[in-house]
Amino acid sequence: MPGAPPREVVAIGTEALIAGFALVGVRLAPAVSAAEVRTAWQGALATAGVVILTPAAAEVLAQDRTGPHAPLSVVMPP
Repeated sequence: MPGAPPREVVAIGTEALIAGFALVGVRLAPAVSAAEVRTAWQGALATAGVVILTPAAAEVLAQDRTGPHAPLSVVMPP
């Protein structure tokens, strides 16, 4: 969309699993507990166009990630 702010890519999950994404400019949101995952998701909603989730993070966000205003999310393979 012309004039729309650029969207970022965010990775949410265990740091060891998402760390490599930083090499290509992805913003990392390390999260282990369910509460941390939900907090990271809420923090990404305003700026993310795509959110990469570890399988555990995707499980926590099962309902949240399918909402009409949720960014596109992809789940890493197990």
